[in-house]
Amino acid sequence: MENQGLPKAMVMGIVGMIFLVMFGSSMFVTIESGEKGVLFKKFGGGLEKEVVYGQGFHVIAPWNDMFVYDVKIHETFEKMEVLSKNGLSIKIDLSFRYMPQQDKIGHLHDEIGRDYLERIVKPEIRSVTREVIGNYLPEELYSSKREAIEDEIYSLTKANIESKYITLDAILIRDVTLPTTLRTAIEQKLKQEQESLEYEFKIDKARKEAERKEIEANGIAKFQKIVNQTITPQLLKWKGVEATQEIAKSQNSKVIVIGNGDGDLPIILGGQ
Repeated sequence: MENQGLPKAMVMGIVGMIFLVMFGSSMFVTIESGEKGVLFKKFGGGLEKEVVYGQGFHVIAPWNDMFVYDVKIHETFEKMEVLSKNGLSIKIDLSFRYMPQQDKIGHLHDEIGRDYLERIVKPEIRSVTREVIGNYLPEELYSSKREAIEDEIYSLTKANIESKYITLDAILIRDVTLPTTLRTAIEQKLKQEQESLEYEFKIDKARKEAERKEIEANGIAKFQKIVNQTITPQLLKWKGVEATQEIAKSQNSKVIVIGNGDGDLPIILGGQ
């Protein structure tokens, strides 16, 4: 009996090893950090769209498939040639950051697949960018409207791709290339506008300085008018008398008073 059991165990072991060698790679799945998985059951209802597998080690039936998605934020660069509002050709360098919606990768895999960047993200960004920039003049890309244009492209694209289970993090216009003649004309125009602003600033500064001097002069004139109205000959004569009295009080003085009529002030001379 023992001799019959041993070969049976060995056979089972050999069969098990063969099974592991043949199907082990498809049975054991490791999902790394920043990844999510969705399982496709060939004999059990197909894709489990609502079940998302997190990072770690997973054992699945060898006839099933685990589709693993990188759900980290990705950045992609895109060069485009678009037409402005006045029909001129403009070259745009864009960058955009995106990622799949982690809890919706089952739906993403079912409806679009892993090539969602080429099938959804890039076409949407190209379409929206052409539409938005077509509403602006080239010089507006050189002005403060550049940020507003970025925001408009981002908002419209984000709304379009969110329904496709993709999250758009940002869109940036990194460079704008215009025809040389147009770029020179725009730079010259911006320079002239800057010089005009500086000239207006200088004029405004000079006008304010003139207003300040006028106010100062009016104040001085008003002060002098008040003084002229207040200081009378009688007041001056009284102040002279007060000064004479103060000098006369000095113990080191010899006082000589010389009068020259009723209207003259006394003159004090003296000293040891």
